[in-house]
Amino acid sequence: MPELKQLHAGHAPAVLAFELANRAYFAASISDRGDDFFDQFTDRYNALLAEQEAGVCAFYVLIAEDGSVLGRFNLVDIEDRIANLGYRVAQHVAGRGVATATVRELCRLAASRHGLCTLRAATAHKNAPSQKVLTKAGFVLVGPADPADLGGKPGSWYQRDLAGWSAISP
Repeated sequence: MPELKQLHAGHAPAVLAFELANRAYFAASISDRGDDFFDQFTDRYNALLAEQEAGVCAFYVLIAEDGSVLGRFNLVDIEDRIANLGYRVAQHVAGRGVATATVRELCRLAASRHGLCTLRAATAHKNAPSQKVLTKAGFVLVGPADPADLGGKPGSWYQRDLAGWSAISP
């Protein structure tokens, strides 16, 4: 059974393998990270860990039984008990409820572990699977997103109030 774990230094090789294996799949619906991301992966990864240590972000990976990464789930720009949610799952598990279940679990952790009250997520209009995940996880459409928030693509913001969150909440 896959396990959601907070990102640590030892995850780096599996995260890089995940990003490389799914690069074309991700680029079809979200902006490509670009060659610089991969060329400077170690420095960028260490910067993420520093941001997490500083408490401004919290990064999670969904780890398969074989140690591979099935998805990345991030709480970024944590401020005033609000954070932005970002996530991506491997192509071979997409459409199987993995993202929805893990976003729900992250909502629980966001409230219980990180003391957050609200999560926000932006998704491109053309990314219907992401919109479906968010609505199934209890997020509601709150308005348009600036294309700058989505790599130049038009989209919308969704929001989830975490007050009263429990493991059985949608």
